[in-house]
Amino acid sequence: MLTKNAITVLEKRYLRKDEQGKPIETPEGMFHRVASAVAQAESFYGNTDSQVKEIEEEFYRMMSELEFLPNSPTLMNAGRELGQLAACFVLPIEDTMESIFETVKHTALIHKSGGGTGFSFSKLRPAMDVVQSTNGVSSGPISFMEVFNAATEAIKQGGTRRGANMGCLRVDHPNILDFITCKKDNNKLTNFNISVLVTESFMEAVEKNEDYDLINPRTKQVVKSLNARKVFDLIVNMAWRNGEPGIIFIDRINKDNPTPKLGMIESTNPCGEQPLLPYEACNLGSINLSKFVVMPGGQPTIDYMKLGKVVRTAVRFLDDVIDVSKYPLEQIDKMVKGNRKIGLGVMGFADMLIKLGIPYDSEQAIQVGSEVMRFIQSEARQMSAELAAERGAFPNFEGSIYDVPDGIKMRNATVTTIAPTGTLSIIAGCSSGIEPLFAVAYIRTVLDGTELVEVNPIFEEIARERGFYSESLMKEIARRGTVRGMKEIPSDVERIFVSAHDIAPVWHIKMQAAFQNYVDNAVSKTVNFPNSATTSDVAEVFKLAYRLGCKGVTVYRDGSREEQVLSVGTVKKEGATSETEPGVLQPRPRPVRTYGVTEKIKTGCGSLYVTINEDEEGLCEVFARMGKSGGCASSQLDAVSRVISAALRAGVKPESIIKQLRGNVCPSPGWDQGGRVLSCPDAIGIALEHYLQSKETGQPAETVSKWSSTLDNLVGA
Repeated sequence: MLTKNAITVLEKRYLRKDEQGKPIETPEGMFHRVASAVAQAESFYGNTDSQVKEIEEEFYRMMSELEFLPNSPTLMNAGRELGQLAACFVLPIEDTMESIFETVKHTALIHKSGGGTGFSFSKLRPAMDVVQSTNGVSSGPISFMEVFNAATEAIKQGGTRRGANMGCLRVDHPNILDFITCKKDNNKLTNFNISVLVTESFMEAVEKNEDYDLINPRTKQVVKSLNARKVFDLIVNMAWRNGEPGIIFIDRINKDNPTPKLGMIESTNPCGEQPLLPYEACNLGSINLSKFVVMPGGQPTIDYMKLGKVVRTAVRFLDDVIDVSKYPLEQIDKMVKGNRKIGLGVMGFADMLIKLGIPYDSEQAIQVGSEVMRFIQSEARQMSAELAAERGAFPNFEGSIYDVPDGIKMRNATVTTIAPTGTLSIIAGCSSGIEPLFAVAYIRTVLDGTELVEVNPIFEEIARERGFYSESLMKEIARRGTVRGMKEIPSDVERIFVSAHDIAPVWHIKMQAAFQNYVDNAVSKTVNFPNSATTSDVAEVFKLAYRLGCKGVTVYRDGSREEQVLSVGTVKKEGATSETEPGVLQPRPRPVRTYGVTEKIKTGCGSLYVTINEDEEGLCEVFARMGKSGGCASSQLDAVSRVISAALRAGVKPESIIKQLRGNVCPSPGWDQGGRVLSCPDAIGIALEHYLQSKETGQPAETVSKWSSTLDNLVGA
């Protein structure tokens, strides 16, 4: 029942090993270990040994038949010495050095035990703010994020799992621009996902193109105002570049906070689907929906009776996990057992749609998603209420949103969450979470860089049954990643086997919103874009997510990072290098003959001569020379000129290059034509501005304009 790829993942990460690192446990043994350990909680509530054994066997059956799987720490640690079974944690960070480094220590303990951590850095005073105890100045949130990142790098979770963090900052924090751009370099903060905590008032200001206030969290005073639309555009631009930051609609999340008397939610787990209070943790599990399609009378339909039974058993399982888990901190133990949050979700949804013969990008699919999640939510809440009658409501029930006249007592403050199920879906042999198929065939990179080539098993089964299967066809699909436009594929098969990049982004958001309507916590969902997508495409998705009631949104443009978990294209042979990504810009050859102008600009280091040339296709090169300078200054100017020239011949807009050059400051600024020249790169930017202005107006441009603000520089950069 387990695929070869599933066994590979289990052997690398989940199965018990000896001192030499060799597995000493089978997958069946792992499921027995987990079922036995979790079922022990049943004895705490008066169940007899035979009753506990019966429940254990049902837990085992549900997992071994891949109908339900708990989150990775439960599979790894249940029945073992570590015993930490929760996946998601949020820790507080207050505006003191003691709090910051106490949280660093707590983070290390959580990562060592196999959990991921979320933080809000919003309470930290901004960079350059006063520190009265030392008469110094603060280094700001970003510098402390780097401390957490370094600590995470030093710890490998439980020997099997690298730590992951979510870093959040409110959109009204004075350092929000630095935060939005802090992962512009893909090599920075590599152990963090980052998300901007966006407020309702900010989104309203975006719509109206108004300014909004930045507030110092230490003084609670307004320190500056920014144009909301420009900040929004900067978020969009950075997300377009490499997928970060994401957006979390924090006011919407707190509106659904089940225990508001305990405090405000200020962060989520690393993948964004689990909002939590400080010191709170949550254990997750996912139902494999592909297992619940049956064919009575030859017509595919959903077996809701079987699904309901598994939902109820899964809720019992997750509630039991809370009692048998060992938590790394006393504060976490108290908060978890006070709220008893669980997060039951789904995986294999795309596979379910395929078995039902329904395309993912259709209104019928949206309807199925809504109906399935509404059913799961209803059954899960009913089971939680039954457990409350049997075992008692969660201790913090008083003052919760459920504490109303004639209200139903609940065992768990929340019951549903849609997690991404990355490796769990490999084990289950199904599609991830509620995502569409990434591709019909693709290369999956997991763990330590191991590459697994996968063909969707349902597609392969249909291809064999209908007689169009061949090894060469599978290889061609793996190369293309899609079956769209392939004459070898029957049209009805082509229509239902849609991949993430075949689907217009709007359908991703519609599906996320459909599930969010029936989920207590949040939905982990990535909106996939082709490499050719524009920033306008990303902006529209962010706005649609807000309008449709999503609690957050994450986007990813294919090929915008050097490494990505899933990829399509040529399958690499051992020792071979990967081919150039589609859409990567390549400079056109330099023409034999060019024409242009040379401008002299006075800088603080002397007169700079900037030559700007173009050919029939537009600007193509820039040369810059500083009087009689040589050595380092000359080589740096030559390098800058070469990079600018390559960018121009690759089709990068001159305006974008100017934005990168203007505003760069050196220790020796100068004055020329009534304006300040901040550095040699700034001077080159000025010369390019003059050249473009002259072409547009037909008149020489000589005035040195004031360099634009930081926000203007960043937006569209």
